[in-house]
Amino acid sequence: MSEMEATETGSEAGGNASREPSKGRPPLWRIVLRTIIGNVVVALDTVILGLLASVAGWLPPRGHWMYQLARLWSRLNLWVCGVRLEVERESPLEPGRGYIYMSNHQSMFDIPVLIGSIPGQTRFMAKKSLFKIPAFGWALSAGGFIPVDRGNRRAAAETYRIAVEHIDKGHSILIFPEQTRSPDGDLLPFKRGGVVIAQQTGAAIVPVGIRGTREIRPKGSSLVIPGSVRVRYGKPIELAELGETETAELVAKVRSEVERLLA
Repeated sequence: MSEMEATETGSEAGGNASREPSKGRPPLWRIVLRTIIGNVVVALDTVILGLLASVAGWLPPRGHWMYQLARLWSRLNLWVCGVRLEVERESPLEPGRGYIYMSNHQSMFDIPVLIGSIPGQTRFMAKKSLFKIPAFGWALSAGGFIPVDRGNRRAAAETYRIAVEHIDKGHSILIFPEQTRSPDGDLLPFKRGGVVIAQQTGAAIVPVGIRGTREIRPKGSSLVIPGSVRVRYGKPIELAELGETETAELVAKVRSEVERLLA
């Protein structure tokens, strides 16, 4: 790695951030304690900070202050749930430039992990139903996050238009190309939306691999198991250096890079 940073956001480090449950699994009492405290605090700060962000998000420049509150929300939730975050970057990124981050998706904890570690102003592409959640959804709307209506193909053009506007402003975009959380940790097929936006804007794609969030809180579970998470940011894929590349070929390349970062 050309650059390495490790940020400890929790007081406990249990686990090795692999797909399998860690051999250093915390004792049951600690899991129960983190589950109770973690779920209560996450619910409360989501409502409180969500309401603040839903107002702050409209202050100029739009979304800037909301995103600062989102960082606070992320770090607080990781800390209270006993999550130790390790971040690796293969290449420095250009300040003020908009990138398209494409990451694997295993757990609801992927969101705070990425908000807490991605540099600069970033907007997520998220399913439309999340925008209907009181406080949380209001904050997403105020912050200029991008709703995705998977059941409406006609809405795709508007989604791409908003994403392009953010890139033009120097904001980055975060996309989960699997579109859903993997139930077993295996990488699912990638959708082409993120690659299409990159082709339209010329923005570089940054592949991201997250390991360990599934062990913190698996899909469909309410347990919070303290432990370690590793997020690895790969070298940006510059479309200009690839020449004319078919969309399917580029999707396969990005998926291959994410897979490598998970190895």
